[in-house]
Amino acid sequence: MKYSKLNLLFSVAIGILFSIFPSNNGVQAQSDHLSNKEKVVALINSFNTGDQTPISYINPEKYIQHNLAVGDGLAGFGEVMHHAPEGGFKAKVIRAFEDGDYVFTHTQYDFFGPKAGFDIFRFEKGKIVEHWDNLLAIQKPNPSGRTQFDGATAITDLDKTEANKKVAKEFIEKVVINHEMDKLATYINPTKYIQHNPGVADGLDGFGAAMKYFAENGLVMEYDKIHMVLGEGNFVLTVSEGKFGTGVHSAYYDLFRIENGQIVEHWDVISPIEAKADWKNDNGKF
Repeated sequence: MKYSKLNLLFSVAIGILFSIFPSNNGVQAQSDHLSNKEKVVALINSFNTGDQTPISYINPEKYIQHNLAVGDGLAGFGEVMHHAPEGGFKAKVIRAFEDGDYVFTHTQYDFFGPKAGFDIFRFEKGKIVEHWDNLLAIQKPNPSGRTQFDGATAITDLDKTEANKKVAKEFIEKVVINHEMDKLATYINPTKYIQHNPGVADGLDGFGAAMKYFAENGLVMEYDKIHMVLGEGNFVLTVSEGKFGTGVHSAYYDLFRIENGQIVEHWDVISPIEAKADWKNDNGKF
């Protein structure tokens, strides 16, 4: 659960890619048959291939950036181009989901070192017009031997998307924010809870041990507000704001897998939010 000093440098990677090539309207017909999810996966995969086509999936006239290390719009990326390492960077999409006009991904990156990341893209009329992200250095397997990427990937229960989003939202609101710990076993399966947080073991016992460690060491893991809840079938991503560790203003991205109305698996990325004086755009983290 440690922060990487390179988070700020790496978080410009998505933005850098978007400014490398101009939009090419000539490839529009090629993209019409693709879903928004397929467009995002192709865009991230172009890190590896150098394919220019996916850049055309971004609206060049309207691109709202919530990566605070990057200026707004495509033009904002030019000033950070010098951060790109020689040889480029790599990306592997582990999970991708679509919820209405939004696509969100769970991705393994390599840019100034390995990183775990969540990205959210908003579409209008088939074009990407807005982007959010949260990134953290890849760390050692947790006490249960889980990594930040392994675990289930199959999307099921599409008819339960809204119900599952409600479960995840209520868990954050009632248990995490309001500390209604008597409801913990209502939202988390008490006999099957697979944990991918680098510092927490499986099960409710692992969750409890982590909370005890924080309390005994004067650390905090506080959620103050939920900003976004997105889902597809059995997977739900929540985006929240709060404080972490020594009280650092932080963004929490939590991915939950839900079975029969209960959370059975969890991945997350916790990252500090830059001081406002250091922001390169005025759109805010959320």
